[in-house]
Amino acid sequence: MSARENILNAIAINQPELVALPEMDRNAVICYEDDYVQFKTVLESIGGKVKLISDITVLKDQLITDKANGNFVVNTIAALADVDEHVVSLPAFKLEKLEKAYIKGTVGVAENGAVWIYESQMTNRLLPFICQHLVLLIDKKDIVPTMHHAYDTIDVDKEGFGVFIAGPSKTADIEQSLVIGAHGARSTTVYIVE
Repeated sequence: MSARENILNAIAINQPELVALPEMDRNAVICYEDDYVQFKTVLESIGGKVKLISDITVLKDQLITDKANGNFVVNTIAALADVDEHVVSLPAFKLEKLEKAYIKGTVGVAENGAVWIYESQMTNRLLPFICQHLVLLIDKKDIVPTMHHAYDTIDVDKEGFGVFIAGPSKTADIEQSLVIGAHGARSTTVYIVE
């Protein structure tokens, strides 16, 4: 028997007993009086913007204005207008001048201001990171208190890629100076449909 087999056998023999994960009452962990107010407070404190709207007409008008101004704008939200399907296979160098991306989120998290986006909602993985300004859309009813609740809501196995985004890109690694847009969007605005 080789040394490798001896080690693996010793590990197999000395395995500890399996212990079930503890049951957690998710509502007892963190509770907010108003999940929307907490989400807004946290996201704005980390540099994002939150706008509560009664319906998506406001966002439709903004999208039309952005496209009319001649900016490179990509929409992935079918409820706003035609989805820009041509961006699905565009490489990074073709997207480098992307001014604004409109993307529908799945769930918002009150404790950290994050929004979950599936790959299919992005159409192209690069969009939320390569654009200058990111516009996200979620429903108010889809804001949950904690990441525990968010993971209960989303299906991480559904697609090959998904991401939580909380505010614009930022870093303070260099000389403790905050830099916005260092490796992603310079601004993030979350529109919440009431």
